Parts: sequence; structure tokens; C-alpha cells
Amino acid sequence: QVQLVESGGGLVQAGGSLRLSCAASGRTSKTYGWGWFRQSPGKEREFVAAISGSGTRSYYADSAKGRFTISRSNAEKTVYLQMDSLRAEDTATYYCAAKGPLAYNGNYYVESSQYDYWGQGTQVTVSA
Repeated sequence: QVQLVESGGGLVQAGGSLRLSCAASGRTSKTYGWGWFRQSPGKEREFVAAISGSGTRSYYADSAKGRFTISRSNAEKTVYLQMDSLRAEDTATYYCAAKGPLAYNGNYYVESSQYDYWGQGTQVTVSA
């Protein structure tokens, strides 16, 4: 079992930045793939970014490319989402997710159904 706790959300003006954190606890000695998703009221949960178990490969939704950066710290057992140049349409609840443990750590995963563990979410509100 893995427990995930997100933090770092808040209210920011358009053009500003936020860094979300996802702290993992439990069986974190194993290898996991990590992802960030978001959901706005009345909308489906959507993929934002993912990073492979090795940390060497990452992938972004078109809406996040060039503005968001996913990273991980094995020592801190934390996954980050650096969000720059925020827009009003980025307003959502952001969720961290983990898939694993993995036998192969080279893949990233973009479908929410592929993930095994989820955090409770952190709210990001971007004012225009």
C-alpha cells in the first residue's frame, strides 16, 4: 500500500506559478510510475503529466507542455508538479497518482485507469 498526500495548491493570479507536491508513504521502496491529473466541476478527470519509475521519461498533456514540469525526489519520496504561466483554465483540483509496484521502470502512464493509488487532491484556483 502507498499513501499519497498532495500539497501546494492555492489561489494565484494568471501568469503566476505554483509548485504542487505529492508526498508518498508506505511501500515506497518499490518502483512506481507517477502521474498528475486534474478535474474541474462538471468535467472528467484529465491527464496532466506523468513520469516513469526511473524518472528518466516524462510526458505531458498538450495543455501542460512548455508550462508544467513533473519531477521526483527519491530521497524525499516526493513527486512535484511545477506550474508556470498559469491560466484561468488551469483551475481545478489536482490529484497525484501512483502505479505499481512495477517490474519495469521505463514507462509512463497517461490513463487514470492505469493507476493504483490516488491522493485526496489539492485545489488550484487561477484568477484572470
